[in-house]
Amino acid sequence: MPDDAWIGETAPYLTPREPGRADAWTDQAARRGRRGGQRLLHAGEAEAPEPVRAALGLPAGERAVVRRRLILLDDRPVELADSYYPLAVAAGTPLAEARKVPGGAVTLLKALGYTGAEVVEDVSADLATAEERRLLELPEGGAVLRLLRLTRTAEGAPVEASLMTMPAGRHLTYRLPVP
Repeated sequence: MPDDAWIGETAPYLTPREPGRADAWTDQAARRGRRGGQRLLHAGEAEAPEPVRAALGLPAGERAVVRRRLILLDDRPVELADSYYPLAVAAGTPLAEARKVPGGAVTLLKALGYTGAEVVEDVSADLATAEERRLLELPEGGAVLRLLRLTRTAEGAPVEASLMTMPAGRHLTYRLPVP
């Protein structure tokens, strides 16, 4: 596998972290002898793009809380991760603040009473926008994968929709328990 290739797993990002443990990305990178990190680009209320709005069941014009991060591997950009939360879930919480959330969002959501019970992921490919090319350091005409991950509670309430944009060379690996 080339040095810049990466195979990612979904499960660690859906599991609340124990107190004092690094976030899932930092932990996963460290287990592979690499350095994972992220830079928070924005946190607060915003309008969600149509696919996210539809996934969360938000009416047109209703805002959501968003956390936009640039994900780094060995100090190089590898992914844009925009996580959106309904205002009823995240307004007035650390998710809406421009600071690190200890243990990550899934840990905080559990503490707030929202535990994910179902996850649906939709993957598509497209050409990168100018902003995506700039942030991910892609050439003109560079392609990206877009992964939209929707997390719902056992009652079916959507609590998080994450839109991840990554260079097309990424691989996604899924490990699912057999019932």
